[in-house]
Amino acid sequence: MDDEPKPTPYPRSTAPAEEPPARRRHPFRATGKAVVALVSVVALAATGYAWATYHEVQGNVHTTDALDLPEDKPAPPADDGGDDILLVGADARTDMQGNALPLQVLKTLRTEQTSGVNTDTIIVVRIPKNGAKPFAVSIPRDTWIDVPRGGQGKINSVYGVAKQAKADELRRQGKRDAAEVERDSDQAGRQALVQAVQDFTQVRIDHYAEVNLLGFYLITEALGGVEVCLNHATEDKDSGADFRAGVQTVSGGEALSFVRQRKNLPRGDLDRIVRQQAFLSSALHKVLSAGVLANPGTLGDLTDALHRSLVLDPDFDLLQFADKAKGLASGDVTFTTIPVITIDGRSPDGEQSIVEVDPVAVRQFFAGLAGRSPGSGGGASSGGVVQAVPAGVTCVN
Repeated sequence: MDDEPKPTPYPRSTAPAEEPPARRRHPFRATGKAVVALVSVVALAATGYAWATYHEVQGNVHTTDALDLPEDKPAPPADDGGDDILLVGADARTDMQGNALPLQVLKTLRTEQTSGVNTDTIIVVRIPKNGAKPFAVSIPRDTWIDVPRGGQGKINSVYGVAKQAKADELRRQGKRDAAEVERDSDQAGRQALVQAVQDFTQVRIDHYAEVNLLGFYLITEALGGVEVCLNHATEDKDSGADFRAGVQTVSGGEALSFVRQRKNLPRGDLDRIVRQQAFLSSALHKVLSAGVLANPGTLGDLTDALHRSLVLDPDFDLLQFADKAKGLASGDVTFTTIPVITIDGRSPDGEQSIVEVDPVAVRQFFAGLAGRSPGSGGGASSGGVVQAVPAGVTCVN
């Protein structure tokens, strides 16, 4: 589906406007890049005006064989009570063709060139088959798990480690095309991540969706910014965050800083999770607003951003997803985080800060989500559900 490479899109250099009022919907963990992209497509598919645009996105989306796992690897039952979508936000410093992003673009993204890839957003969207409301369950990036290659590690390192191993193998075989090595090694990284999530949660992943840093930047730019609110002024040199207290509009590099900051927050990564949830709530509200869907220019920018941003498995039908997950568009989704023991644990060698979890409790948590009857509530609080506010922007740390 991607026979002709598209040129690397350069982010706009103009800074986003600073203030405007508020919007909102539900919250959620991790960096949420993939969710912003997918709810954008849900919005496109939801209106007759944007029908042709939706088909254009579906027909030109990048695809991955991330779900083609080795047959000798045990997999959870295919029919586990729900349709499960793995949403991934990767911090790759390449475009969708595997080409390295220029230094100018990296500076605009408020990041630097690094080797490898980490997956800072890992979310499983569970759509129960019994008609119950969907759940979007975030897995903290530092969650300590048994990894597919053997041993243990942070879940956000699985993609990058497998990618690097595959890249080394391809180079030993004589492959010299850097972009080709990037694309093929990305496949290995995605497959390893899917395997790790399935092993960890005992949930069969039915579909895969991924967005990278540049894609997230472009989507927020296409939307003209997203309204957020902070309880206190905060800054962090590592992420580039420098925000005042109160309601403000962020897009592009500022939006990336907003969802990536975790230093100088009272609860570290957990506060970052809540912040990202609030960002997604406001972004979804804006995607669904008449101002976006009725504006051909905005729709065109959004479609262009999605072309450059989304990576899906070949069988991911966006319209079918929109139909099944109407809750994403209506706000009737519970965003939550897996149960954790502590967010400030240490790895066995004492060298890494990790999120400690009980794998049994995590699997029971996921199984419980699929087994709920339609309209039933409660039970998800152990995972840290953030309740939605009907209107307005949620103020967070």
